[in-house]
Amino acid sequence: MHDKILALLGLATKSGNVVSGEFMVEKMVKAGKAKLVIVATDASDGSKKSYNDMCTFYRTPIYFYGTKETLGHCIGKEMRASVAVIEEGFAKGIEKKLKDSIIDTEVNK
Repeated sequence: MHDKILALLGLATKSGNVVSGEFMVEKMVKAGKAKLVIVATDASDGSKKSYNDMCTFYRTPIYFYGTKETLGHCIGKEMRASVAVIEEGFAKGIEKKLKDSIIDTEVNK
C-alpha cells in the first residue's frame, strides 16, 4: 500500500500537479489550490502544528506520511518536509490510498 501512495505522488509530480517546500505549499493552501497536503512524519513538531493549523483553517485535507527522505525521493528532489497536490483527481486517489493504509495499520495492531 505504501509504495502505491508514493508511486501516485510521483505520477502527480511528473504531470506537474505537485508543489513542495514550505513556501510553495503554504502559498497553494492559502490560494485554495492545494487539494491535499502531505507532511513528513519526521518534520519538526512546530512544522507539523503549523501545517495542521493552516490546513484546518483553509479546510485542506492533511496527512502525516512517510519521511522527509521518502517524500523527496518520490518527487525527484532532495528531502522535503511537505508536498501539496494541486489536482483534484490525483488528490482523491492519493487520499483514498492514505485512508486505506490508516485502516490497514489499525486493523493489524
